[in-house]
Amino acid sequence: MFGGIQLGVLAACVVLFVPMVMAGWHLSRNKVLFFSGALFITLAIGVHVTPYFPSVSDFVTSVQSVVVFDNREDSCINLVNEVVWDVKPSHSRVRLNISNSNSNTESGSMSYDKIWDWSRTGKVKACEFQRLDRSDASDLLNGSWVVIAGDSQARLIVQSLLNLILDSRQMESIKGDLFKRHSDYEIVIEDIGMKLDFIWAPYVVNLTDLMMGFKQKRSYPDVLVMGAGLWHMLHITNASDYGVALQSLRSSVVSLLPFSPELGVDGPVTGAVSVRSPHLFWLGMPMLINGMLNTEEKREKMSDEMWHSYDRALRNSRLLRRYGGPLLLLDIQSMSWNCGPRCTADGMHYDGAVYEAAVHILLNALLIESHQKLGAT
Repeated sequence: MFGGIQLGVLAACVVLFVPMVMAGWHLSRNKVLFFSGALFITLAIGVHVTPYFPSVSDFVTSVQSVVVFDNREDSCINLVNEVVWDVKPSHSRVRLNISNSNSNTESGSMSYDKIWDWSRTGKVKACEFQRLDRSDASDLLNGSWVVIAGDSQARLIVQSLLNLILDSRQMESIKGDLFKRHSDYEIVIEDIGMKLDFIWAPYVVNLTDLMMGFKQKRSYPDVLVMGAGLWHMLHITNASDYGVALQSLRSSVVSLLPFSPELGVDGPVTGAVSVRSPHLFWLGMPMLINGMLNTEEKREKMSDEMWHSYDRALRNSRLLRRYGGPLLLLDIQSMSWNCGPRCTADGMHYDGAVYEAAVHILLNALLIESHQKLGAT
């Protein structure tokens, strides 16, 4: 199948070689010149009037979309979540102080090392994904406006990203403000000219409002990470309502994208579209370990069955790029599942290693989408 460039090359070949063939048939010079001139004019007119005939332009667009979709399916962007885990007992033991009314005793509790890396087999290995150090991450995000919106999972992503970019002294100085409950947070890292905003948005409708705010101001972040669902599951407990909210969010995201053509209604991205600024990511929900949830209400409402119904609603909303939508998934589900119960204390919020992996997945995706490649670190 041909894309726009291939069609142009074909037309040029027709204009060039058909008159030469005619000349080989010993037609008169004037006939050859007349035919080649008529052919050139016909092709030129066709190029200019094609946009005004929907059926023709739709055909050309559909051809281009197939080419773009096929290339995207074969790209490393679809493999960036392929992370494997090795969770094993640590050589050191954590000592816990257990207080009684009259005495203090000490007890040992096993700690675990959580080691992650990308799979080193097949296509994943060929992609050469890598952990970025502070210098490389700073170079990649230099001058960027990053917005991360959502619930406590999103706040933990912010912490992990800042842990990578800032030193320990700087991190200690901001933790109090970063972890104020149910509040926004913003920081400007002047050394690299990066602005980071965390927006407390526990419901999908909050994310939709955020999108409309960007559109009204005609101001878009360079990187946008968002995700919500846990609060809806706990307080509303209706997967169908969640799916409707996600579809509304998808429509608002598509409408604000500062480039065209828009995403198609019935399939993958239409037109010669690649994800450009803003870079859009969806922060998936973690796997919930029901028996570890810390309240009876959570254990009752956030059941495995309910979690899976919410996950189906996300897939059916076509918000994610793998289903024809605009957002690339940061697959916290698979990472939390593979890290397992030893990586969480409450069955919902996971150890820093999970969010660290998500940040490096995000950064590698940015490298791919911005056509950059850093040296091995």
